[in-house]
Amino acid sequence: MEKCNIEVEVRSFITDDQYKILLSILRFNGEFIRELNEETIYFSGDKDLRLRRNKKDAYIIYKKGNLHDKFREEIEIKFETVDFEKMQNLFETLGYELEIKWLRKRLEFQQDDMKILLDDTMGYGKIIEIEKMVSAGEEDVTYAKLEKKLMKMGVKISTKEEFNYAFEYYKNNWRSLIK
Repeated sequence: MEKCNIEVEVRSFITDDQYKILLSILRFNGEFIRELNEETIYFSGDKDLRLRRNKKDAYIIYKKGNLHDKFREEIEIKFETVDFEKMQNLFETLGYELEIKWLRKRLEFQQDDMKILLDDTMGYGKIIEIEKMVSAGEEDVTYAKLEKKLMKMGVKISTKEEFNYAFEYYKNNWRSLIK
């Protein structure tokens, strides 16, 4: 059986009021999994290579494809949080430069077979994301299911262009936005 390593996701920017409403809905209709305070580093280059950590876990993350695509193959390797700086130093020694740093509070819920995430990212905004890991061939059907779920929650899906614009702004200004 082929391993599920393709992440399908639907996401949207949301207002502070939408965040509060969605949080209430998810607390009532979803299973709360955890709250995380995460730091994520994006490295320079033509590949989407990241390091992420929270209090308990740290990860090397590589996503194939283009940023903000509907689905992308993902490789994630867990390592000890205490080794985060060493791992960052390793990548920088290999020639990768720290391109962007993200700081966010993430609330993670499970509903049916979907993961629902409420993110509050410093300097970037609030986002709801619904995601599911699938095997090759299941991407389009799964995306339609996730899209329907988000719309049923009363959220209009932000376009790829909206995300690209916000990402470029953050990329150029993140140092002042996270002070």
